[in-house]
Amino acid sequence: MPEAMVAARASDTGGKPQQVDVAVVGAGFAGLYLLHRLRKAGLNAVALEEADDVGGTWYWNRYPGARCDIQTIDYSYTFDPELEKAWTWSEKYATQPEILRYLGFVADRYDLRRDIRFKTKVKEATWDDASERWLITTSNGPAVSSRHYIMATGCLSAPKPPEIEGVGDFRGEIYFTGRWPHEGVNLAGKRVAVIGTGSSGIQSIPLIAEQAAHLTVFQRTPNFALPAHNGPAPADRLGLLQGDRAAYREQARQSMTGVPYPQQTVVSWQLSDAERRERFERAWAAGDLVHILTQLWADQGVDVDGNKIVQDLIREKIRAAVKDPETAAVLMPDDHPFGAKRPCLDTNYYATYNRPNVTLVNLRQEPIKAITASGIATGKRNIDVDVIVFATGFDAMTGAIKAVHPITGRSGKSLSDVWAHGPESYLGLTVAGFPNFFMITGPGSPSVLSNMAVSIEQHADWVVDRLAALRDQGFTTMEATDKAQAGWAQHMADCSMVTLHRLANTWYTGANVPGKAQGVMPYCGGVGPYRSICDEVVSRGMLGFKLTGPNGAAQCNDGEVVRLQPDVRLVLNLLASLNLPPIESMGAQGACAFVNEFNKGRPAGRPIGDIVDGTLPGTDGPLPYRVYKPATPGPHPVVVYFHGGGWVLGDQASDEPFCRDMVRRTGMMFVSVGYRHAPEHRFPTAAEDGYAALRWIAEHAAELGGKPGPVLVAGWSAGGNIAAVTCQLARDRGGPAIAGQLLVCPVTDCSFDRPSYSENATGYFLTRSLMFWFWDMYCAPSQRTDPRASPIRGQLKGLPPAFVVTCEFDPLRDEGIAYGEAMAAAGVPVEQLKAHGHFHSSFAMVDVVITGVPGRIQMAEALRRFAGLPPEMRQGDENGRGQTVPGKIAAAAS
Repeated sequence: MPEAMVAARASDTGGKPQQVDVAVVGAGFAGLYLLHRLRKAGLNAVALEEADDVGGTWYWNRYPGARCDIQTIDYSYTFDPELEKAWTWSEKYATQPEILRYLGFVADRYDLRRDIRFKTKVKEATWDDASERWLITTSNGPAVSSRHYIMATGCLSAPKPPEIEGVGDFRGEIYFTGRWPHEGVNLAGKRVAVIGTGSSGIQSIPLIAEQAAHLTVFQRTPNFALPAHNGPAPADRLGLLQGDRAAYREQARQSMTGVPYPQQTVVSWQLSDAERRERFERAWAAGDLVHILTQLWADQGVDVDGNKIVQDLIREKIRAAVKDPETAAVLMPDDHPFGAKRPCLDTNYYATYNRPNVTLVNLRQEPIKAITASGIATGKRNIDVDVIVFATGFDAMTGAIKAVHPITGRSGKSLSDVWAHGPESYLGLTVAGFPNFFMITGPGSPSVLSNMAVSIEQHADWVVDRLAALRDQGFTTMEATDKAQAGWAQHMADCSMVTLHRLANTWYTGANVPGKAQGVMPYCGGVGPYRSICDEVVSRGMLGFKLTGPNGAAQCNDGEVVRLQPDVRLVLNLLASLNLPPIESMGAQGACAFVNEFNKGRPAGRPIGDIVDGTLPGTDGPLPYRVYKPATPGPHPVVVYFHGGGWVLGDQASDEPFCRDMVRRTGMMFVSVGYRHAPEHRFPTAAEDGYAALRWIAEHAAELGGKPGPVLVAGWSAGGNIAAVTCQLARDRGGPAIAGQLLVCPVTDCSFDRPSYSENATGYFLTRSLMFWFWDMYCAPSQRTDPRASPIRGQLKGLPPAFVVTCEFDPLRDEGIAYGEAMAAAGVPVEQLKAHGHFHSSFAMVDVVITGVPGRIQMAEALRRFAGLPPEMRQGDENGRGQTVPGKIAAAAS
């Protein structure tokens, strides 16, 4: 709106609006760093802060025992080496007063207070299209007119109000851990109730118990707590930091959590019980939350079985610490995976329940009915208390943004309305329909799943750099597109499927606030990967943003920055970083050696019943095979499996992880066939070997330990081609009977003119040129239309039912889909799985590409249907599709 209208709107606030380039809400870690960066970029700014001093979350949270749970050498600003030298932390985990002093020190060192309006609450913020500015009305002083508006309100700064009847009737004292009185509270000799056992409860309960005459703790959901072992900063970590500060900080920025720990590669089932226990005891003694969350084994955060091992070890610690077995049992979490809900660091928390003046009330068995004048009434008794402490947490991630004021974007659009069904954002940084509006560590960013100090600096740097570039390029507005935002929502959903966070009702998902839309709000893909995505947005011409300027100037490079599954993206980035020569340039012998060496570095696959090697008579000599047997008593249905490798690479053991996984999921026996390879044995050798092996295995099923009768066939890639061909040959040559076929990313045609060959020609490991090479090695051009090479060109009637799997980023995608459609048109029962965000090798990379689990579950279900078996699954495996199973932890990647 014109400036005169802006002034008129602002007249009720006491004068002409304050004109700035940028308005920032909040003066905590994020707000202070923003002011510093904006000033250096030549952008004038004001920060609006409700409190009377800096500190943000650390200004308000002053409850007994309040301290950070990331080591303070990591939970610090890193933008200025001189600042790091000027401040020394006194403890491994600093207390709230020390953190508050640190933030005050930073504010003074960089003279930031002069740009902060304290005791000023924002009442409303409205975007005006005509003036391309935000008008912000406040509770104290003039309104603010700003070109850009940045929320630095923090993820855990909006306390959740109590949901219990009768709070107003209580005649004693009531306190909230998130708004603890600055002058402190004297609890000596008083009967105290603490409601809630999240982080603030676990930190405060031991100290309150030392003061109170009696403490009653009301617990609805037990949480995992780990000893902090607080003290001086560990010498080893200090040594790493001081030895090469720049490298230490850069490792943190590129890490998954914002703390410089390496990625674990060993998985739980590769370790003995003694090795797992030794790793756990070392982590328990370290007193480091990030260490125990990430450094035990690679599958602890993504796999239910690997996670349960950690849970059981922690429960042992609880039993050892708490003398009363019944109390210990109540304190043991059993409804969420370890790490799916934020674990807590504690000092003597569990031992506190051994004190004679402490009582634990299990709200699951004895819910609170009401708060009365004298205390708390449960379904079983009345408990008189003098003080009630609500440690009930926060309206996390979105609460602080939505609570401070109404935010109205383009065309009168309300942020509260836009977020009514859950927060929507692009990168967790901004929202479509709200130009020049930014959030620091907002929903959709790593935020609370990261070291917040690292994420805050990355966000602030990215936003300020973008504003400076916008100014320098002559643009005045920047806004996310709907397409980019929808793509980010899909990527967020994909990321949530990798971890176990979706299996717990926590403040990560909004489940702690009645009526709040639920979904995993923080970005689960890791700090380093997220940083690279933000950088990619810039390098691709501000992908997903519309920029506008004077005289109709505009730029919009619309699109989705991430379309791959998150773990697929990591795998492909890793492969790209190796700068490997094209496989086809290695020659057949060199390519085989490379693949064999590459396979040595992958997880071998989980234990199954037995693995037996043997040979069978092929068309021209013996063929090796490997039998993978279930752990359950047989005989089992038999699946004849053909490995991938372009008819050139691999052997009967090269797809072992996939075979093991499918044996576990199906309860069937897999016989993997080592057919002969090109170029020594060209077409139709592989096809004829496959059929010969199929006949022999079907005839000798009982001898192998399998169930006589119809067999099933399965194959991946070129193995999918052989599987499809054997079904046609078995029909045409009088058997054997085949109950069903599983074709995973199969080669079905010799044509290269389908769109997937051009769309996915490079960048996804299996390339267009590599497929050319495979075909040249295997089959002369004149032979390629033979149905034994291109099964889509054969007769498709009368084939066994099929389950066809294709991947979005695979040159073979369209021919796999076409084969499924052609079989269906010929009357064959066909199901297709078109795997979003996956590449050719996704489903073969078991325990590496975790997002392949739901697909392999569906494959196993299909094989069981083909065999006439019930859809028996491992406990909770249905959750691979994101469904929930009430009352138990459901498996995700198990």
